[in-house]
Amino acid sequence: MLTTLLDRPRPSPPPLDWLTLTDAFEVACMVRCTPPPAADVRRLDSGPHRGGIAEFNREDAAQRMRQLLGRLDVPVEHELTTGGLRRRYELHRLSVPPQHRAAYANLLTAGWRQGRRELLGGPFPGASAPRRLWRPRLAAAAWRAALLAGGRHVRRHCLGIRLADRDLAAVLVRGAALLDVPAALRPGSGCFLVVVPNGEHRERITESAELAPAS
Repeated sequence: MLTTLLDRPRPSPPPLDWLTLTDAFEVACMVRCTPPPAADVRRLDSGPHRGGIAEFNREDAAQRMRQLLGRLDVPVEHELTTGGLRRRYELHRLSVPPQHRAAYANLLTAGWRQGRRELLGGPFPGASAPRRLWRPRLAAAAWRAALLAGGRHVRRHCLGIRLADRDLAAVLVRGAALLDVPAALRPGSGCFLVVVPNGEHRERITESAELAPAS
């Protein structure tokens, strides 16, 4: 009897609605842009959730993640550390309280899997109107996360994003195509580099990733 129960397929959780999906997917992309917190790499979960902790060297990235987690009803604590002598730096550390980390991990897992499937699985023949509307929004969310939290590689002829996560690099390339922007994936030194040509293509990708004015 026990074996039979264990062999039964577990019901998969229902898909996230489009608005929740886009927010959770953007958070998941932001976390994948950052390395694990160096001070806690041994004791934290090595998975993509990083034990509920993310660190950013830009305030706008930290504030955006706080905004998204607030909309997802996930509380988060924000700690700021400054250092350096001649060259000052800021480190913004966001941590989800322990009692909320399971919900946070489930949201990121569902958001990443569903969002990645939407962007890499197309085209969808006969796609519904909501899907045609929200897939470009998912693409814009991925690029917004990368522009805020990824490593920028700016040259005269291109805008590049340095990433350690190959899956996220593939999502950005496919997302750029959905936004009518050509993007290329190039190997870098210990990383992947997603490149968009300067000019109208760079303007289009940055305009697509801009946040709407606060209401």
